[in-house]
Amino acid sequence: MRKVKLFIINGLALFFISFFLQLIGVSFGVYISNRIGDEAVGLYHLLMSTYSFGITLAFSGINLACTRIVSEELAVKNLKNIKIVMRNCLLYSLFFGIFAFLLFSSLANVISKNILHSKISISTICIMAFSFPFASICSCLSGYFSAVRHIVKSAVVQIAEQIFKMAIVGLFLSYFFDSSINSACLLIVLGNSISEVLSCFIMFLIYKFDRNKLYKKYGYKENNLNSNNITKRIFNISLPISSTTYIKSGLSTLKQILIPIKLEAFGLTCSEALSKYGMINGMVFPILLFPSTLLGSFSGLLIPEFSSFNIKGENEIIKNSIYKIIKYTLTFSFFILGVFFCFANELSFLIYHNNEIAEYIIFLTPIILFMYLDNIVDGILKGLNKQVSVMIINIIDLISTIFLIWLLLPLYGIKGYLCVLFISEILNCGLSIIVLLKSTKLKFDLKQWVIKPCFAFFISTIILNFIKISSYSIFPLMVNLIIYAFIFCIVCFFVKLISKKEINYFL
Repeated sequence: MRKVKLFIINGLALFFISFFLQLIGVSFGVYISNRIGDEAVGLYHLLMSTYSFGITLAFSGINLACTRIVSEELAVKNLKNIKIVMRNCLLYSLFFGIFAFLLFSSLANVISKNILHSKISISTICIMAFSFPFASICSCLSGYFSAVRHIVKSAVVQIAEQIFKMAIVGLFLSYFFDSSINSACLLIVLGNSISEVLSCFIMFLIYKFDRNKLYKKYGYKENNLNSNNITKRIFNISLPISSTTYIKSGLSTLKQILIPIKLEAFGLTCSEALSKYGMINGMVFPILLFPSTLLGSFSGLLIPEFSSFNIKGENEIIKNSIYKIIKYTLTFSFFILGVFFCFANELSFLIYHNNEIAEYIIFLTPIILFMYLDNIVDGILKGLNKQVSVMIINIIDLISTIFLIWLLLPLYGIKGYLCVLFISEILNCGLSIIVLLKSTKLKFDLKQWVIKPCFAFFISTIILNFIKISSYSIFPLMVNLIIYAFIFCIVCFFVKLISKKEINYFL
């Protein structure tokens, strides 16, 4: 009971921190979008797709390796190995971070010409790559904080990083922005890199302090342990993951590069293609993914928890936990589904002053059921040592998505892209669920997981449409949201989706 409450407290604390991060992140994204325009946003997201591949190379699976090994050592009270684990993990991070920086710096000209339509300078790409070693070290340290259940400490550093990044990028755009696309991307990337360096040094200092407290609490004596076994364990976890992650990230980057190219094949100009791409990926998806902050907070905590259950062979606890997690995740997802269906117009107007955004939000809203659930299931599978299966599923998804982009976008344009998004998320989530159910021998509960939450969604949205206050200002929107949440909760209690016993258990 105490462990469950501690998990929930940590998750909620992380949620509020992540919520704040998401809030300022979305707000900053709105500021950037309005400041530099749709085309620049689209090109910046293309630049970030190359960044994503570079950061994958820099990380090379170290976060999961660090989380898994440190949590396993803690589970068996073997604190003596943690110092060696962290030393080797940090060296691993530094090596791959520097390697990624050197690789991208040498290929900057190729990336600029062939991927970024020669609209982004070589220096912008090099500045972006400079942050790779520091980001890799932060990823390693974040894995440590997850393992020792002190994830709030790394989250606080992320808040400081975001605030500093917003301040410096806002300052750069105010004083040095010359209205060109390269200028916008250069200044944003420079702000990102500076904040990443600062975050790395702060997180390392907090790690040193936290590790010393951990040793003092449990007792630690210097020893002459051979680090070869630790190094082997790091590579056994990180290398299989990183090899598939490289493929996944490379395919993901290829997918993002193909989207504007195939939109041009449909008949759009380069600027129009980048604008549409930027609108969906840089404006619509941040709104759709914003509520998943709550799920993401708990998803990261699930890895060490299920890793601990798995190493102890507590199969019944694993099955019962998964059953409840999926039920709560889908209930939350259907709740958010109703929010976007009912308030898409108000949200798009208040955030972007753009009615076209509302059309995309309404069309794409059902996709969040699969996106949110897949996020949680992936966290569980990684904790159960199924990370390779997760990567294989992602690779299958990406290959099929690239094929569909190649096939459908030249024929149907942006409508084809929207359909591809649906097919991709359904395929990814479906395969992940199949792997989870087979590996745990858990049966799919259609009634509790789907029918009841769907019923709550339909009843709540129908009732709200009769009584909601029609207005495009913030206060009426908040009142409507509270009314909708109240109705949804009442329906959930009525259909026994959530019981008083469950609430008392968590309290």
